[in-house]
Parts: sequence; C-alpha cells; structure tokens
Amino acid sequence: MSKQTIAVIDYGMGNLHSVASALEHIAPQANIIISSDRRDINNAERVIFPGVGAIRDCMAEIRRLKFDKLVPELLASGKPVLGICVGMQALFGHSEENNGVDCIDLLPGEVKFFGDKLVENDERLKVPHMGWNTVKQTVDHPLWHHIGQGDYFYFVHSYYALSGAPEQVIGRCHYGLDFDVALCHNNLAAVQFHPEKSHAAGLQLLKNFSQWQPDQ
Repeated sequence: MSKQTIAVIDYGMGNLHSVASALEHIAPQANIIISSDRRDINNAERVIFPGVGAIRDCMAEIRRLKFDKLVPELLASGKPVLGICVGMQALFGHSEENNGVDCIDLLPGEVKFFGDKLVENDERLKVPHMGWNTVKQTVDHPLWHHIGQGDYFYFVHSYYALSGAPEQVIGRCHYGLDFDVALCHNNLAAVQFHPEKSHAAGLQLLKNFSQWQPDQ
C-alpha cells in the first residue's frame, strides 16, 4: 500500500513547520508536505489548513492564492481537511476582527472578540486567551480517540467562535464565557487550539486525524 500524503497549506500565515514536525512524529509512514501549489495540495490524501495572525492579513493571502476556492473543492472531493486556529476562524462567514472581515463562509456561526472587560469571579481575565485550558468533549467523535475528557490543549487567540449549527460542535471551552473549540461537518474538522503545541493530547488528535475515515 502506498503511503498517504498529508499537505499543510502554505499561505504564509501559520506555524507550518511546527505542524509538519508534529505530523512527521505521529505519522512516520506518511509523506508530509508544506505547499502553496494547488496540484500538490489536490494530490494529497489529507489536508491541514493552519493560520496564525490577524484575520484580515490571512484572508488577503487566502484570496490572493485562491485558497478560498480551493478549500471548498477539497471538501467536495471528500478528503479530510483540518482547520487550526485562524484556519478554523477563516472557515466562518465573518469575523469581528480588524473592524469586520468576510471569510470563506463554509461554517455557520460567528467569530467574536472576547472584549476588554472579560471577568470571571471578579477577576479581570487577560486577552488574548493564551495558555493551557481544558476542552469538554461534547460528542464521542473519532478525533477524540484516546484523548481524555477535560484534557488540556494550548490556546492563543483574542477572538472566539460560536457555531450556528450545534450538531457540528464536538468540543467546547470556557474562558470567561463558553465557546466552541472543535467542530466537525462531514469531512471537515476544525479546532481553535494548537494541537502541534498541545503535547500528548494534541499529538493524539493529529494522529486521529491522520487515520480518520469520515465516511465510516
């Protein structure tokens, strides 16, 4: 059996090499590539759609490279796609960041600012939400295989997602308020946290993604 290729989409806005290194660790038999070439990405069996930074800059590069057209094509082909951090937020229709930015519009819901006055137990919480936090698994999904309920994942974000389709939510988090951090719809999965920085739990999630068969 030929080994599968996992492509990390390169539009200049993500921890690409950290993601690739994590994938090489959990899927040593796979061919891991970082590419902005549509042919390379289309030929891969699985695709990671990462993102770090301001959504305005991310969407500008995504549109310049026509990845806003490519990602829907990948999903239509049936291959598994995983959005990470801003890569997840870019899948929504709109983000409040940078005075409002239109995104790819594949997931219903909204991306909102935590605010400057986020309070918990009379204590002001820092924004961005940065560091380790627990994730509540809301659905028994293959991406959670061998990951404990309430395990910690690593976050860095000032904007959070609220899905408009509760049936797509597979994980939630609390930081001053409740928000959605893991989504799945058919062959599309997306997470707000950084699995490549989340030690054992994050590596396990990437391993699960590398073996995930959405049609089963």
